[in-house]
Amino acid sequence: MANNEIDHAFTARSKTGASFEPTYAGALSFMRRKYTKDVKGADAVVWGIPFDAAVTNRPGARFGPQAIRRASAILDNDPQYPFSRDLFEHLSVVDYGDCLLDSGNHQKTPGTIEREAAKILKSGAFLLTLGGDHFVTWPLLKAHAAIHGPLALVQFDAHQDTWPDDGKRIDHGSFVARAVNEGIIDPDRSIQIGIRTHAPDTFGIKILHGHEVEEMRASDIAYAIVERTGGKKTYLTFDIDCLDPAFAPGTGTPVAGGPSSAKMLSTLRQLGQIDIVGADIVEVAPAYDHADITAIAGSIIAMHYLGLLAERKARLDELSNGNHAAVNYAHGI
Repeated sequence: MANNEIDHAFTARSKTGASFEPTYAGALSFMRRKYTKDVKGADAVVWGIPFDAAVTNRPGARFGPQAIRRASAILDNDPQYPFSRDLFEHLSVVDYGDCLLDSGNHQKTPGTIEREAAKILKSGAFLLTLGGDHFVTWPLLKAHAAIHGPLALVQFDAHQDTWPDDGKRIDHGSFVARAVNEGIIDPDRSIQIGIRTHAPDTFGIKILHGHEVEEMRASDIAYAIVERTGGKKTYLTFDIDCLDPAFAPGTGTPVAGGPSSAKMLSTLRQLGQIDIVGADIVEVAPAYDHADITAIAGSIIAMHYLGLLAERKARLDELSNGNHAAVNYAHGI
């Protein structure tokens, strides 16, 4: 065997490098990354938020981080498709574990998430969050906007999440309205992809409805996203119910008529020039899943975020070779 160690999540000596252990055994961190609270020197931090008290239909997304980590075991060892590289050869990534929440006091939840996210972001690392229901994106947006200012939001979702909000609700269906009202996101630079429901207000956010996405090529969807964000610092959130239930049955509010995982992954693959400063994958609810279909999709979406980050780091590293064109592309210029 190339490596006779197991449980790379604990035995890893470095924040870089692949593991070489059986996909069916060993400690299940995200893609076998080292479990640690020490984020010093990390390019990216993977973090779970096991919270689903804001759902309006089926609960269970609190088990999403576990399911995504378990499914991600199939993604290590070989060069990751479609990036044709070992993402962790030069990209330093750790699994920070999960956010500790008070299950008996949900009003404390957003503040707890925001403070812990701010602590991680202070290190300069990219934060990749595994949800949890979609309410968790609200405190995450606040933590990122505190650093970068109002953000462009790229939201893959079946729902707009712009229902009326009083600023106090613990609700996964109104956090976007709150983010607009409080100036956390810039609606003129934000876009929602895959929407298949109606809400009272769009707040000026551009929408690509499910039936429109069905008729578009992935490259056209990616172009619309790049054009809309316009070089602004961007937060990318992917609600797994963006996908049709045929590709993601394990979620709380499934809506028929959505895109395939293949089309959305191809779209993500083409977003390398966007200045993505943070990202999440939410609403994976494994109790309604079959054969880990949804968890696998969620893990591969999360891997695509890291793949784009690895490519950007590689382009920035070319600065030492004087390749300014690559550096400009890496910065979305």
